[in-house]
Amino acid sequence: MTEIVREAMEYDVVIVGAGPAGLSAAIRLKQLDADLDVVVLEKGSEVGAHILSGAVLDPCGLDALIPDWKEKGAPINVPVKEDNFYVLGEAGKIRVPNFPMPRLMNNHGNYIVSMANVCRWMAEQAEELGVEIFPGMACSELVYGENGEVKGVVAGEFGKNADGTQGPGYEPGMELHGKYVFLSEGVRGSLSKEVMAKYDLSKGHCPQKFGIGMKEIWEIDPEKHREGTVTHTMGWPLGSNAGGGSFIYHLDNNQVYVGFVVHLNYENPHLFPYMEFQRFKHHPMVAELLKGGKRVAYGARAISEGGYQSIPKVTFPGGALLGCSAGLVNVPRIKGNHNAMLSGKAAAEAAFDAIKAGRQSDELTSYEAELREGAIGQDLKKVRNVKPLWSKFGLTASLALGGLDMHMNEKFGKSFLGTLRHGKTDAAATGKAADHKPIDYPRPDGVLSFDRLTNVSFSFTNHEESQPAHLQLKDPSIPVNVNLPEYAGPSARYCPAGVYEFVEEEGKDTRFVVNFQNCVHCKTCDIKDPSQNINWTTPQGGDGPNYPNM
Repeated sequence: MTEIVREAMEYDVVIVGAGPAGLSAAIRLKQLDADLDVVVLEKGSEVGAHILSGAVLDPCGLDALIPDWKEKGAPINVPVKEDNFYVLGEAGKIRVPNFPMPRLMNNHGNYIVSMANVCRWMAEQAEELGVEIFPGMACSELVYGENGEVKGVVAGEFGKNADGTQGPGYEPGMELHGKYVFLSEGVRGSLSKEVMAKYDLSKGHCPQKFGIGMKEIWEIDPEKHREGTVTHTMGWPLGSNAGGGSFIYHLDNNQVYVGFVVHLNYENPHLFPYMEFQRFKHHPMVAELLKGGKRVAYGARAISEGGYQSIPKVTFPGGALLGCSAGLVNVPRIKGNHNAMLSGKAAAEAAFDAIKAGRQSDELTSYEAELREGAIGQDLKKVRNVKPLWSKFGLTASLALGGLDMHMNEKFGKSFLGTLRHGKTDAAATGKAADHKPIDYPRPDGVLSFDRLTNVSFSFTNHEESQPAHLQLKDPSIPVNVNLPEYAGPSARYCPAGVYEFVEEEGKDTRFVVNFQNCVHCKTCDIKDPSQNINWTTPQGGDGPNYPNM
């Protein structure tokens, strides 16, 4: 095989991922020193193409970064006016009053936003400051220095054949070297996973926990639209099968975000998260809201849910983990964008101080300290027991105990429970099929509920089919020989895009098919596969979903 020769470019800081964390870091670096060379590499076809979030935004992160964001025209225009919380039964609902809830659960002062559009705006601010941003540039490899430090990344490799060989239009990409490399890839990023394993960053911390979040944008009857209304639900249809819940956010232009989250520590391998979402929309409260409307977009992504206990060491020789790569979501608030922005700002300040002092390629220990002891750590520490309580005791007990624990942390700065630990990984939590009952899901009606492949078309996903599959099986025999007989082939259900299927043909052995073209880059397979046999890697740059205003 021909040795690959790549050109190299030198920067002060190389940032992987143009999400809220990466863009915040880039902006802050240039605010501190306009002469720093900063580059942001984004695998999506444009900034925002791969951004999917709820999203109700706590503006504290943006306030700290760009205090005059309103004057600069940030697309943040829908303040939260009303906050509702319901526990659902199959045909009814119980309203949970707001007054007993901890103050931190109040959405007053927050905004309903499209984080994809917020990131597009942040990219404009960064470019005005002189940041170089390259969309369509997937970072496929890390580059290491002589002492084992992260030195840079390989980006922009195109034109491989399906078997991994170099095609006629092969482009080797470039090496981009930095004094520091920031990984802000979002949840379960492939490079972040590599550095976490190489430097054992999770040692002494709980395993990360995850959920799968699915979201549709609906245009609804103007008579039913209530701009600024935020509604969250728990309970039906999940019941005791899994933790999770929904969100319904009324933004502007008669649109609502309808979303559903399923915690990935569920035991029953017959559970079908996507169909739980579709069934949810048939609840009378939701069906009435959506009646006469139309779905205009769909997407899905994993959510980090481990919180304070699961944050790994966030620094390594030559770089740092930012945002969801570090797992900074506040689970009960269903918010992580503010912490992502704050982490980018803090990492940038640590790198600026280091470069100013003549350092490079070492560990940014001041960033680690700020993340754990500053605003991010304080935000996550208050809610650290909610997720483990839910996992151990279920919905009802966790509502009472979790609420009390948050009150204690808010009022006294400590918990009578101490810090509860998470148990197994989500993959290890998966039970054997023989120990659980199959679940009968109603067929989608094509009006309120939709089959997966139809919905995936509304994520505007595209992958060049001639490239190697970016979903790699460590052992191709495991899906049919292990996962199908022992776990009923859960990959056919946990994927929200219909990537995986078991095909039975008369007179032939069952085949495991990977339709990687459907992949919306949610990473659920990498997380939930009970045999941990699927490795999610980046496809070539520009491929994947093309979310409009998720």
